[in-house]
Amino acid sequence: MLYDPHCPLCVHVRHWLRRQRQLVPLDLVPAASEEARRRFPALDPATTLEEITVVGDQGQVYRGPAAWIVCLWALADHRSKAHWLTTPAGRPFARATALAAAKYRSVTAAPCGPDGTCAVPAPGTDG
Repeated sequence: MLYDPHCPLCVHVRHWLRRQRQLVPLDLVPAASEEARRRFPALDPATTLEEITVVGDQGQVYRGPAAWIVCLWALADHRSKAHWLTTPAGRPFARATALAAAKYRSVTAAPCGPDGTCAVPAPGTDG
């Protein structure tokens, strides 16, 4: 999963994902980082900063609601919810949740300083 390391919500989700029991290991890589560019040279770094992006082990690329669903599917305690989110009843909920997260991010993200650092919670302090 590529996440924006300058976004407090994104960092919070990253820490949350790390605390979950994973059925499929999730590599959480800062978007647009040197590591991301090395591992995924075909992906546009700017796009990965704008929208959650997940790359599957065979190169599949998921964005937006599909990316959130893939992350949930990888977690032991949330796989059944991921399956439900792919149903006709669940798809609107997945889309609305992704849009709400994007809106929340745009409204609450503190501006980064001139040196590029942003106020993000330290590991283990984000609830």
